[in-house]
Amino acid sequence: MAPPTPGRSGAMRIGALLTALCVAAALVSLIWTPHPVEGVDIPARLQPPGGAFALGTDQFGRDILSMLMIGARTSLAVALIAVGIGMAAGVPLGLLAAARRGGLVDGLVMRLNDLVFAFPSLVIAILITAVLGPSATNAILAIGIFNIPVFARVTRGAALSLWTLDYIRAARLAGKGAARISAEHILPNIAPLLIVQGTIQFSLGILAEAGLSYVGLGAQPPVPSWGRMLADAQTLIALAPHVALMPGLAIVLTVLGLNLLGDGLRDRLDPRLGGRA
Repeated sequence: MAPPTPGRSGAMRIGALLTALCVAAALVSLIWTPHPVEGVDIPARLQPPGGAFALGTDQFGRDILSMLMIGARTSLAVALIAVGIGMAAGVPLGLLAAARRGGLVDGLVMRLNDLVFAFPSLVIAILITAVLGPSATNAILAIGIFNIPVFARVTRGAALSLWTLDYIRAARLAGKGAARISAEHILPNIAPLLIVQGTIQFSLGILAEAGLSYVGLGAQPPVPSWGRMLADAQTLIALAPHVALMPGLAIVLTVLGLNLLGDGLRDRLDPRLGGRA
């Protein structure tokens, strides 16, 4: 495998740094934040960045930096669990479809994937919310359900190309069943692709969580959420632009970091891309 180019390596380091900062903020918020975010401090409302409030305060006098730190925890938790649901269900389905390629099981799995793809995560969240009510848990379910066909399709496509190789034929001649071949030979060889896809879906999960929270279907008050911070600040842009700017930047930088990290991982883990400019 050719080494990654300096530009790509630098982009990956930037992505890793941005991702690490977000994760660090989320972890630190478990034990400490600069200010409490549960109360309302009207005299301190809409303070500009600086002084006691590094990033300013919102319309209720809450410290924006503290809310961003807790919001990072919310976004990362929702996205991580949702991606885990997608991988846990989608990867086995994709392996099963590839092992039964062209058959009834393969067709059924792919048609179910098409059915889920027909409903965006926001629509699925609305349906779930109508029954169970808005919450972070229901946002996780909606995003996780939408991730299942993504991982199923990626897994199936990658696995199909391996089933035709000689070493897979040799394993079948040795008496190994489809399930054992999938677990011992197929899955380890497509794991790098799944890791990269997981990173991409992680960034999309953060965007989806922010979008669901923006329309009131994600984490509910008093739990801070980047999307709801944006929704609350949309009428204050002219008066106090920092209230909307800070959560917007948090979303953009986190998603950018994850995408750069995912691209860097793809370049490192896929030998076919090593020599490209």
